[in-house]
Parts: sequence; structure tokens; C-alpha cells
Amino acid sequence: MNTLRLLTCLTLIGIIQSPIWAQKKGLKPLAYEEVPLGQIRPTGWLKQQVDVMVKNSTGHLDENHKKIKSDNGWLGGKGDDWEETPYWLDGALPAAYLSGDSMLIKKVLKYVNWTLEHQRPSGFFGPYSKYEKETGKMAENGEQAADWWPRMIMLKILQQYYQVSQDPRVIPFMTKYFQFQLKNLKTTPLVKYTEWAQSRGGDNLMVVYWLYRQTKAPFLLELGDLIYSQTTNWTDLLGGRDWAIQAAYQQNDQKWMERHAVNVGMGIKLPAIYAQSKNDPYYLKSLKTGFRDLMTLHGLPHGMFSGDEDLHGNDPVQGTELCATTETMFSLEQIISITGDTEYMDALERMTFNALPAQITDDFNAKQYFGMANQVEVKRGVYSFSLPFWRGMNNVYGPYSGYTCCTANMHQAWPKFMSHLWYKNAEGGFAALVYGPNQLNATLASGNKVEIEERTNYPFEDRIEFVIKPEKKQRFPLEFRIPSWCEEAIISLNGQELLREKGGNIAKIHREWQAGDQLSLYFPMKVRTQNWGKNSRSIEYGPLIFALKIQESFQKLEHPQEGEYWEILPKSDWNYAVLKKMVDKPADNATLIKKAFPKEFLWNQEHAPIEIVVEGKKLPDWKSIAGVPYQPVTTRNGDYLGPTEEKTEKITLIPFGFTRLRIVAFPVVK
Repeated sequence: MNTLRLLTCLTLIGIIQSPIWAQKKGLKPLAYEEVPLGQIRPTGWLKQQVDVMVKNSTGHLDENHKKIKSDNGWLGGKGDDWEETPYWLDGALPAAYLSGDSMLIKKVLKYVNWTLEHQRPSGFFGPYSKYEKETGKMAENGEQAADWWPRMIMLKILQQYYQVSQDPRVIPFMTKYFQFQLKNLKTTPLVKYTEWAQSRGGDNLMVVYWLYRQTKAPFLLELGDLIYSQTTNWTDLLGGRDWAIQAAYQQNDQKWMERHAVNVGMGIKLPAIYAQSKNDPYYLKSLKTGFRDLMTLHGLPHGMFSGDEDLHGNDPVQGTELCATTETMFSLEQIISITGDTEYMDALERMTFNALPAQITDDFNAKQYFGMANQVEVKRGVYSFSLPFWRGMNNVYGPYSGYTCCTANMHQAWPKFMSHLWYKNAEGGFAALVYGPNQLNATLASGNKVEIEERTNYPFEDRIEFVIKPEKKQRFPLEFRIPSWCEEAIISLNGQELLREKGGNIAKIHREWQAGDQLSLYFPMKVRTQNWGKNSRSIEYGPLIFALKIQESFQKLEHPQEGEYWEILPKSDWNYAVLKKMVDKPADNATLIKKAFPKEFLWNQEHAPIEIVVEGKKLPDWKSIAGVPYQPVTTRNGDYLGPTEEKTEKITLIPFGFTRLRIVAFPVVK
């Protein structure tokens, strides 16, 4: 084992400890500490992405969404007093500070300030409970309070707000509320009001442990144990294996909250969060086992698992709820901080650049409640989902189509990804564990400031340039994840090759840096294929998964209850298989076409900066049934043996995130 790998392993098991984080008792050191919100600024295409969000629904949901707009309970009114307002704020607040948009900052602070200013003497906070509305008295105990769940989201918002503002009100506010929880949870447990709080208690625990790292108050560790004991036992479910297997075939109403994909996306971080307080490898081992089972039995080519709403196996025509993607991304960002495990970094990258953008319109005003991997039409219907919903609106793109939880919750995905482009490492430097154009302005452990500019169009190109600008010469470490799909990365310093590192590892460079140093990462990308459900094949290049480019016809319609929505129908053929020679030698049988990177970046077909052209053949018997392109039956050796057109055609593929209609899991023919 080389020195770099040994250091990485020691870091993961907690042998190397930074004096900043070392604790005499309490929580174990983090593998990587989060960089506070506000110290990372998106640039390039990521800045354009957050600007689109702020200009459109993220910046104006409180004006357009009646549930949030009308007499809002999070401002003391009688309207929304549950999850949708905090869901929106959980994305709008970081988006506001990442973009620097003063109007959105002003908006979100209105809700933050009302919350901080209206905490009850008991410690309870948020919208007024039923007891409070009926009696005019303030809640003094859990029985007089209200659902714990939406307050968990607001705690996440306040944590981010404190990072960016250092507002002295936040720490006492949280301390008082957590004292209220410790006093009342035994008689009014998480499940008292809804099962959602029971399923999602890990989000509550996460903020409890964050506050402990700020204050070291011992009661928070006691509270942590109590919250964990009342939360769905995701640790045993993930480690026990039967859960993931049964979920692949069980779609009834028994224990469905344990199969609900959004609960799963939130729940996977629970073992890692609780592992901070326990010197027992069981928690992280269970997470590793369960996450691999989840992605094996339910994983889809775009990087997410199925969930429509239940986990629903690995068939490419099963749907995934948008909220499940956003919450899984956030869970992985927390798991990365705690474990430092590159497997979770790779998973975060894959779902972010592929699954996420395909389920939201390029203007960030409409979304799909459920999106399919192989999707050849978008229209009203029940499709193959475990939750068809009686209006048949779960597959269309609309601001309010399907359940509106995703209308509010989709906003957190990109801002939180952007705010986790850097982490602090255990030796006083920084680690780039996922990539995208940005600028870091932070303070080193020594107290000196440093600016690091990350110049790249990644994931659409294979090079990333870092310009390092410490305020004076200083020795500190920088770490860089090498994606597992990369066979060997080449790292250069000031134009000279410095080192090479294999994929799946973290490269660490510990040296004296001076202003203007330029570090270059080169991740050679090759076209490759991967096997998926129903013996299908995906075509991949770097972190991007490619899908058939289908001509799309949009039609805007109106639903009496759910408002405007868009149906999308194909204007070109989609029933293609790829050739066996492509699977055997993908790099030799694919033509890569790189276009000029768009000045105005949008997730739509016209702006896709890369195409892959391969040969394919039509399968005349492969037709959709009620809009669903069920996968053709293939033999165990991967070949489709049904009727195939003799003519070989060149077919064009674009990255999955730029599609609304596509085939991404292809049959194979000779």
C-alpha cells in the first residue's frame, strides 16, 4: 500500500485527528468538515444554473404557489404550516447567498427572522399549533405542540443561515428547542403526529450533532440517543439485506413508509450520522451493505434508484420521484463528510449530472413528479408506477403536477451541491471531492486567507484547472478525488507533471503554495458501456450517461386542479438497439462530437455540448404499451433475438440530463 492510500485509510478510520476537531469525548472527528455556506461561489455554467433558478421559480415560488403565498403559517398566519414552505426555503436560502441576489435574501430572511423572533418560552417554535390557535396560549409541552417533521427542515435552514451570517440568535434558539425535545420526546415521541417524523428523524439528529460540535453541551448526546431510538431503524434495514430484496417485489400497504423512496433517500444518512457518536463499525458497514443492495436491486442508469413512490426494482421503465433525488443528494453530501468514502462521491456525481436535470424544465419552472429512465412519451396516464394517482398527472411536466412536495423541494439540489464542491480536510487544508466551476474564499487553519479558483466546464470536459492564491506563501494540503470511472488521472503543477493516481482514490498534495500556482487535473474519458436491468446496456463517457436523442414535440395543456402542464410526444423513432460490436469495443465503435460550449447554458437538447454517434438497428416489434416502452426480452448472453431491421443506421446520443424523451437502457443485437 503506498503512502497516499495508507494516509487515506487512516483518515477514514479516525486515526489521524486534526487538533481543531479532536474531542476528549463526544463525537468522533469528521473525515471532512463542511465549508460554511457563502465561502464557495459558483462560476461558469453553475452560476448560470443558479441564476436561472433565482430568476424563475426558486426566486418567486412565494408569489406563485398558493399554498405558500396565502396567509403563510411560517409567518404567523393560518396557511401552510407543514413542509412545503420550509422545503422551498431549504433551497431558496442557499440559492440566495450563492447568487448574491439581494431580493431573494430579503425574502428568505423574512421567514428566518419570524421563526427566530417567535420561539415560545418553552422552546417550541414555528407555526402556531392547533392548541395555540384554539386557546390563544403558547405551547408548553409536546402534547400542545405540533408535528416534529417540518421543524426538522427549518432547523437545516437555520444551520445554513448561521454558517453564512453567524447570527448570535441561532445557537441559543436551537439549544432551547433541543431542551424542549429532550423534555418532551419520551411522552410525545416523533411518531406522535405523523409517521413522516419517525421516518425522517435522521435530519433532526444531524442538526443536534452539528450543534454539539458548536457548543459541546452534554445533553445533546443524550437527546441524540433518544431521537435515534424513535427513528425508523434504517441501520438495521440497510444492513439486514432482506429489506432491499423484499422491496423489489412487495408493493402493498405493509410497512410502505420503509419503501417510500424519499424516506429512503433521507434515511440512508442515519447510520453515518449516528456513527459519529458510537465506536462501532456496524453503522458504516450497514450503510455500505444497504447502499450497494439498494443500487443493485433498484438502481437505474441515470444514477438514482427507482421510487414511484415505493422502491420498484431496476426495470428501466420504473419511475423515480424528484424529491427522492434531491434528498439522496443531500444525504450523500453528509455521508461524504462523515466517512470520506469515494464510493458515495461517485454516486453523488452520477445522479447530479444525469438524473436531476432531466426531471426539471430548463427554465426551472416545471418538474416531473415521476421520471422514467427509458421515457418515450410524457402525457397523462398511469404508466407502470406503484402510485398511479387518480388524475394521471405524475409523469407530465408542470409546476404543480403530481404532489406539490417536489414543487417546493426541488430547489435544494443544485445549491447544496454547489456548497459542497469543497470540504475542509483533517490537516487544515481543503478537499475537492466533486467538481464544477467555482471560487473558494476561505480561511486556513493558520488563520491566513486563501482563494482557489476552479476553472472548468466539467463534467462536459476532462480537464480542471485550479488557480491557488494564498495571501502569503504557506504550506497546507489539498486533496482531489479521482473518479472511479477514470483509469488514471494526471496531475500537473505549473505546467509540469506532478503525479498520477488511479481512479477511486484521493490524491493529496501537501506543499508550500504561493499566489498564482496552477494545478491541473486531467481525467481521460473513454466511451464505455454498462449492464443494467433486463439485460440492457447504457453508453457512458466520463461521469455522463448518454441517451438517444429523440425529436420532442411539446404541447401546453391545463388541468382544472393541477394547473398548466406540458405533454411531450416523440417526432422521431426511438425503438433502436445498439450493435454487439459496440458493447464489445465501445471506444472503437463510437464517434465523439464536441461542440462549442454554449455561452448561455441550459439543460435542453439544443445546448448539449457533446454528442456520441453509434450504429443501431430498429426493432419493429418494440412498441410502447400505454406509453411504456417495456424492455424487449433478451437472452442471458445479452442478445435480442427477435425481428430486427436489416438496415444499420447511425443514431445520435446526448447526455441524459439534456433529454425529456430518451432511451438510455438499450437492447443489443448482432
